[in-house]
Amino acid sequence: MSKVKTTYFCQSCGTEHNKWVGKCNSCNEWNTLVEEKVQKETKNNRLQVFSSNKTVGGTNKSVLLQEVGLQEYPRIAVPGKELTRVLGGGIVPGSLVLFGGEPGIGKSTLMLQLALRLKNLKVLYVSGEESEQQIKMRAERIGITTETCFILQETNTQNIFSQIEQIQPQLVVLDSIQTLHTSYVESSPGSVSQVRECAAEFLRFAKETNTPVFMIGHITKEGSLAGPKVLEHMVDTVLQFEGDTNHVYRLLRATKNRFGSTNEMGIYEMNGDGLREVTNPSEILITQRDHATSGVAIAATMEGNRPMLIETQALVSSAAYGTPQRSSTGFDLRRLSMLLAVLEKRCGFRLAVKDVFINIAGGIKVEDPGIDLALVCGILSSNEDLPIPQNVCFAGEVGLTGEIRPVSRIEQRISEAQKLGFEKIFISSYNKKGLDLKQFSIEVITVTKMEEVFQKLFA
Repeated sequence: MSKVKTTYFCQSCGTEHNKWVGKCNSCNEWNTLVEEKVQKETKNNRLQVFSSNKTVGGTNKSVLLQEVGLQEYPRIAVPGKELTRVLGGGIVPGSLVLFGGEPGIGKSTLMLQLALRLKNLKVLYVSGEESEQQIKMRAERIGITTETCFILQETNTQNIFSQIEQIQPQLVVLDSIQTLHTSYVESSPGSVSQVRECAAEFLRFAKETNTPVFMIGHITKEGSLAGPKVLEHMVDTVLQFEGDTNHVYRLLRATKNRFGSTNEMGIYEMNGDGLREVTNPSEILITQRDHATSGVAIAATMEGNRPMLIETQALVSSAAYGTPQRSSTGFDLRRLSMLLAVLEKRCGFRLAVKDVFINIAGGIKVEDPGIDLALVCGILSSNEDLPIPQNVCFAGEVGLTGEIRPVSRIEQRISEAQKLGFEKIFISSYNKKGLDLKQFSIEVITVTKMEEVFQKLFA
């Protein structure tokens, strides 16, 4: 019988402490330690996790870097361009992917769609939250049939590995990592030690058998992945499913990717029969209007290597309650304060006594600095009640001195605006270097200062 002892784990970094302290000695976070009872394993109580483990009872030997042989494993093709782009070109064999998102955002639906569409692979879908009947109902609603997807309702990792040994799947989906538990740790499912131990077992399984594993993870009310922070360090890729449950559009981002870029983004639309990929996000992010409205400006932005045109909405009104309000949806509030300070100091607009509200259409969050020029023009348009022509878009960063700074990938931004039928685009004069304007049919207007923008736009 193994010994049971009480220990304390940090929820932030996963460090083990012998006694409770207010401040973690490793990450210096306060009030993050939780008490757990851990059963220490003996030499004889841990069995072989899976049959392909060749180093059980032994140790790995060190080898020279020059002697390490490389074996090329082609990526597994994923149906759909959105998930392929975010993953970096497909699923890497032996990779461990952590998939997080808010409740009801569509995590299980997306993973089930992935499992059903991989018709050439044997997939094992392990569910610890839903019954087999619930998964069957969701599969019928999606409308995809396959004969290579196996469903397993189990939470014990030893039983899961036993089924894996029998089925020999080529891809494993875990829904979710917080519901799994191993018999080697005496604590409740979802605790720091259980999550860390279960993730370590599947990490070992993925690397030794070259089987990709997708793990669904819950998030906290702050928006971060639940469990220890060490979980994100262990996995190869961390995908975040974002969006408002009141909106139909969902955003898939990669916050960590060892096999690709972390700047890519995929857009999905939630409907009655599952998640549909949005191939042209610019059309859905721009509202179709019959007439021009003040406060609306179109910005040419970049999400990774993907150009998008999004609609920025601004509303400037007189402060009715003494203290002016500053509200921003989808845009950094501190950067909004900086832009308002530039308009106040450099351009002479009295906005300090007025309420300013900013909204990015479509419910998405934008961090590209190239949206600054469109936001500033939208704010001034609402302040002066002068509508911006619908055939005009913007791409530029606003500096603290009021200058228009250049942005990256300007040719792709101009091409996207030209493709969607825009006639004019405002860019920085510094972006003109090495840029051949003759290849574009759209009129490219170069500006240096904010005053030039006002003169050419509202003159």
